[in-house]
Amino acid sequence: MYAIVKTGGKQYKVAPRDRINIEKLDAEVGAEVELPVICVVDGETVEADPAKAAATKVVATVIEQFKGEKVLVFKFKKRKNYKKLRGHRQQLTRVEIKSVGTAVAE
Repeated sequence: MYAIVKTGGKQYKVAPRDRINIEKLDAEVGAEVELPVICVVDGETVEADPAKAAATKVVATVIEQFKGEKVLVFKFKKRKNYKKLRGHRQQLTRVEIKSVGTAVAE
């Protein structure tokens, strides 16, 4: 059993015991969070209706808060002597999926 969850403007395919990096959540390390579900796939059936899939709960535990890799943003215009270099490090949260609906990680 797996589910498609949406958080931070992105969608992730998750199953029990998966560890994923998502955009920063305001939660302490060790706290349990519930992620909004878009689609649920259970072996034989697929529940793609977001209203019905939202009834399924995906519970995750926050493992750590950290910064991602540095991304360089370089702007350049030829023959205008214009160069601008900026860097960005996204704040991320690593979570471990404990359960998807009735499927529980052991």
